[in-house]
Amino acid sequence: MMFLSNLINGLITLYIWVIIIVSLISIIAPHVQNPVVDVLHRITDPVFGFVREKMPFVVSNGIDFSPLVVIIGLQIIRIIF
Repeated sequence: MMFLSNLINGLITLYIWVIIIVSLISIIAPHVQNPVVDVLHRITDPVFGFVREKMPFVVSNGIDFSPLVVIIGLQIIRIIF
């Protein structure tokens, strides 16, 4: 049971870092064409799209807060486990 808990915690931590990296890339160089950046976007965009669909108010004045909502949700899941 401890192994499963540590595995879930590690995966959540890794995904949070991916979200942070994608957010920083979108601020610094929004139109970068790089295979690594494409993979990171393919990993995060479905989750961001789901959040934007269910909570349309997370995009305000052109600023997308869906990464922040996802990180908060992952932190809540981490606390539960």
